[in-house]
Amino acid sequence: MTLLQNRPHLLLTLGDPAGIGPEVILKALADPEVGKSCHLTVVGSQDKLQETYHKLNCGPNLEPLANPAELSILDVQLEKQIKREIIIGTGNAASGAASFAYMETAIAHTLTGQFDGIVTGPIAKSAWKAAGYNYPGQTELLAEKSGAKRVGMLFVARSPYTGWTLRSLLATTHIPLCQVSQVLTPQLMTEKLDLLAECLQKDFGLDEARIAIAGLNPHSGEQGQLGREEQDWLIPWIEEQRQKHPNLQLDGPIPPDTMWVKPSQAWYGDSLIQNPKFVLESLPRRETDALILRRETLLQHRLLLTTFRQIRNPADAYLALYHDQGLIPVKLMAFDRAVNTSIGLPFIRTSPDHGTAFDIAGQGVADATSMKAAIELASVLALQRFRYSR
Repeated sequence: MTLLQNRPHLLLTLGDPAGIGPEVILKALADPEVGKSCHLTVVGSQDKLQETYHKLNCGPNLEPLANPAELSILDVQLEKQIKREIIIGTGNAASGAASFAYMETAIAHTLTGQFDGIVTGPIAKSAWKAAGYNYPGQTELLAEKSGAKRVGMLFVARSPYTGWTLRSLLATTHIPLCQVSQVLTPQLMTEKLDLLAECLQKDFGLDEARIAIAGLNPHSGEQGQLGREEQDWLIPWIEEQRQKHPNLQLDGPIPPDTMWVKPSQAWYGDSLIQNPKFVLESLPRRETDALILRRETLLQHRLLLTTFRQIRNPADAYLALYHDQGLIPVKLMAFDRAVNTSIGLPFIRTSPDHGTAFDIAGQGVADATSMKAAIELASVLALQRFRYSR
């Protein structure tokens, strides 16, 4: 552990240099609050950072940018041919080779104990594949290089309205929907739940936690009428896990269409009650036009949301069974501030929950909120894990 003066040492990878990674990193590091909680070293191509810095400073970008000359940078040397073929806004084999090299360098330095964790910039899986690297994503590469046998994708976000922390773990990740029911097994669910329980204890300091577990089918199978998975193995499995984890309160299987009601109440909190106009402003414009200034509608929303407040009782974490079941609600609530956290690794790893956004790369319009959140969370988790290990 390299923790010094309660400030973790973190690596920050550039991600795909043709995407928005360089831009959101320079914007995030321009915020003086970001550097207060940790020591940051950027892993990537220094010339690409300089190029982004000069291009945005000459354009319409109005947000402050960190000067690469003042940053700690672990400069990864790329072949001249690869550097020439990197084109801003276009993911290709060259940009894939570069982002892969940044990741390998970051992992190698972290495994030596020089750093406490890695914050990874966004990469394009298609660019990795074009470069000859057949990994489903960065998580799988991190697991392979670190020797981790069990890993999970935990999405974390802190509400700007209430301060409540949302945690959502995916049981299955990037597989076709038609394969989910075959891949889901009691063994896989046990692995994910054990990972989640360990993470809540080590990284979040929750020795006792409440975990909500989703059902697979509509209405959690409606007692077998809409699918047999819940009756055949999911419900018995949850009962077994309650005996195995007496320190956990396991709720479920909760119907997927209602599991996210309480998290949404905890996320928005009293801001909805005190400002019912917020409800209207959050609706699509065509609906808003029909509702604005209709007092009876506002009163209905006020009554409904007051009822929500009375029953609000969110869990500490949510275990979703497949990708969209867990990520659609997360992105609806926290699109610009959710953080992807790899659990099960021997070090901390976080990443902003967005992609390379090649379509807006180099235009100065990328939002660095999620990158800042990823850095902040990595700092908090590294410090908590250090305290836990003492």
